[in-house]
Amino acid sequence: MPEGPEGPEGPEGPEGPERRGRGRTTLLIAGAVVLGLVAGTCTGYLIQADREPTKLPSLSQPTLPQAKGPAPEPLSAAQDRQVKTEGDLRKLLLTKPKGAKEADWLGDDGWMDLAAYADSYEKPEEVFGDLVGDEFRRAAVTGWSEGSTYTVELRLVQFRQEETLAAADYCDNNQYWAEDEDSTDSWPVPGTGTGMAYVHRKADTKPGYLPLYSAEAHAWRGDVSMEIWVYGSKSIPKKKIMDLAERQMERL
Repeated sequence: MPEGPEGPEGPEGPEGPERRGRGRTTLLIAGAVVLGLVAGTCTGYLIQADREPTKLPSLSQPTLPQAKGPAPEPLSAAQDRQVKTEGDLRKLLLTKPKGAKEADWLGDDGWMDLAAYADSYEKPEEVFGDLVGDEFRRAAVTGWSEGSTYTVELRLVQFRQEETLAAADYCDNNQYWAEDEDSTDSWPVPGTGTGMAYVHRKADTKPGYLPLYSAEAHAWRGDVSMEIWVYGSKSIPKKKIMDLAERQMERL
């Protein structure tokens, strides 16, 4: 006779009753556990009801003595760095020295927007995307030329810094590339923590052009990264780049 639904693999086969029996046993055990939990909980309530209420600690705190003397004066705008950097960044830039000529390559308003700042790098497309991700806010710029010997450019680049410390990161990046150049001397800028100044002793030479020497300085404070670039037809003295860097950082 052929095996049908009630055969070896059906509900009445060898495995069918065993599975059903195990299910009923599990259900009974589970019911006993629930009853046990309910009984235990009820017993706990009865025991707690017969006890005296536990006294809770006082919520009041001891009164702390107040410091004596007048309240401290608030910082002035000159002392509060945040007040400085939330204002017009252009006012924090160094002014051109007497006798120097204003740089006509920087525009008229003293601001450098995101596109213009990215364009100052060798790969502006990549830098543009990085600046957007790093929350570039604004950049103030100034510069001048001193006769036919030197040109100077200073930038204060500010970031929103809601996610990362971008000002420090960009300062570190600029320092990395400055140190990577051959024949470069470097010195810490006093009072800046990690600020550095660099003089590149090897001139950049191109056919049809005079040799071009350069120096630079990079430091940061808060959400502002400082960049200084000096170019000249002869080697830049250490004193020149250090003086610019120290005086500019004193204004931040």
